[in-house]
Amino acid sequence: MSRTDLAVRTPAGHESQTMLLGVFMVSILHNIVHLAFGVVGFLLSRTAQGAYRYLVGCGVVYLLLWVYGLVIDHDSAANFVPLNTADNWLHLLLGIGMIGLGLALGRGAGKRARHH
Repeated sequence: MSRTDLAVRTPAGHESQTMLLGVFMVSILHNIVHLAFGVVGFLLSRTAQGAYRYLVGCGVVYLLLWVYGLVIDHDSAANFVPLNTADNWLHLLLGIGMIGLGLALGRGAGKRARHH
């Protein structure tokens, strides 16, 4: 196996050819990012205000990842997570969905907390 073959098969960085469901590019770093989102979500879910902050804050981060994915060259070292077009669409939908849910449900949670 040549050194080039090893570089293509590395599980981290933009050169990772590992795919989830044959659509989404993944790597060790990508998995760590999603694991961090999950841990933060778990910790902030203890209160309505924390859940609201998680949804809106992480929604904004996903929208930033979407913009980042649009402006970088997917074959460059700048694509360190790595991202592809499917990831970009997923980040856009997650960002809009999370912010929308946070705003829609956050208002009701705040009113319920004041009435108890």
